[in-house]
Amino acid sequence: MWWSDLLWGLWNGITAWITLIIHVFGSDFPIYNCARDGSWYAFGFLLGSGAQLAPFAARGGRAKR
Repeated sequence: MWWSDLLWGLWNGITAWITLIIHVFGSDFPIYNCARDGSWYAFGFLLGSGAQLAPFAARGGRAKR
């Protein structure tokens, strides 16, 4: 089903930053699941990984006084 790929991509995108830090210390756990690679999984992964950067992007456009 397309929604399961979207949800898996979203979950893996949210946990990608934590997994990236674990990779620095030598883990072999994959960040991006190539077995589920498809358009809905990629879209969910993009949303999940970018959602954690959204507060920084929204704050950057404001004028500081």
